[in-house]
Amino acid sequence: MERGIGMKLSVCMDALYKGRDFRESVNELKEIGYDTIEFWSWWQKDIDVVAAAVTEAGVSISTFCTKFTSLVDPTQRSVYLEGLVESIAVAKRLNCTKLISQVGQALEGVSREAQTQSLIEGLRACVPILEKEGVTLMIEPLNTRVNHQGYFLASSEEAFHIINEVGSPYVKILFDIYHQQITEGNVIANIRENIGLIGHFHAAGNPGRHELDNGELNYEQIFKAIDDTGFDGHMGLEYFPLEEPQVGLRKLLK
Repeated sequence: MERGIGMKLSVCMDALYKGRDFRESVNELKEIGYDTIEFWSWWQKDIDVVAAAVTEAGVSISTFCTKFTSLVDPTQRSVYLEGLVESIAVAKRLNCTKLISQVGQALEGVSREAQTQSLIEGLRACVPILEKEGVTLMIEPLNTRVNHQGYFLASSEEAFHIINEVGSPYVKILFDIYHQQITEGNVIANIRENIGLIGHFHAAGNPGRHELDNGELNYEQIFKAIDDTGFDGHMGLEYFPLEEPQVGLRKLLK
């Protein structure tokens, strides 16, 4: 597959190299030709090992997750903010300026409007911290049909509305192409129309969440469309490989 000319790629270690030695995996990526990684939960890792591995290999970290605390439940807001501060401290240590946030499961017996308002107010409460530290927080819509039943935020349209309501350049969307293909399709048009609100992308083949050339999505065209917008962030490769990770990764560099 020919990838977009300007597309910067970031490899999700927890997806492609699940269960493998972190340092060895990072070194393998560097040998293949990648210089950027990302991962999910920092609190499940030895940050000393992560810091040493990326320094040794000469790679950077594009993003990782902040703690998984609900944003749709206002009673959890102080806990969420505490987790954000902790996560930013780790990000600073790892020279990372973007964090991924889940928003939480939908609450039973609470109106969608009330939960949306809690989400907006929670993100607004994050803004002063993010501005001070120079960190961008990215909320992620996830599909609820296949992988994340009960999750509050699935629609990119709804996510973009929330980001517009928050109104800060430090709060954006992580647009996961795999999830949005399942939820709504119309991927390229939705990206083009809202590119200024997107801070990072994730990519995987659909169905199955495997290599990018495995499934119905034409990633060559998607990458080109994103490049044409002038987007200068990263495309996170977040798939579960059917072959050895290096096989699919090498294809993407051709």
